[in-house]
Amino acid sequence: MPRMTAFEKRPAPDEPNKSIGFIINDVARLLRRNFDRRAHVLGLTRAQWTVLAHLRRKDGLRQTELADLLEVQPITLARLIDRMEADSWVKRKNDPTDRRAKQVFLTKKVLPVLKGMRAIGKTVMDESLAGIADNEQEQLRGMLLAMRDNLSARK
Repeated sequence: MPRMTAFEKRPAPDEPNKSIGFIINDVARLLRRNFDRRAHVLGLTRAQWTVLAHLRRKDGLRQTELADLLEVQPITLARLIDRMEADSWVKRKNDPTDRRAKQVFLTKKVLPVLKGMRAIGKTVMDESLAGIADNEQEQLRGMLLAMRDNLSARK
């Protein structure tokens, strides 16, 4: 009997814990948990590595932009950034276009940690995609990107 793909195994729509939204949320939670389990050797909390990951994508974000991305209150982020700046993970600078705003930048100390984070991320992703064919992974990626685009367009 041929192997069914993940896309062919469709649960009954009335099973709430099998809905697409529930599954996406559960997979995201498990990815974070597995990353956390491995990342503790880097000496970072989830909040810290999440800040570093966002700044790796766009260094120099304003604190308010970073708080929005992390879905935390600005004061909560400010305290986290205070601790991270004291540990030399990040550096704040005045925003040249708005004297009230602060931008957050990665320091050179972070470079080896980012390499470790990338390696851990690759391991977690490889484990999560085990047994899923490359073409199925591309289909999944495309579908998730389409969902993200659909939801982003509805701001």
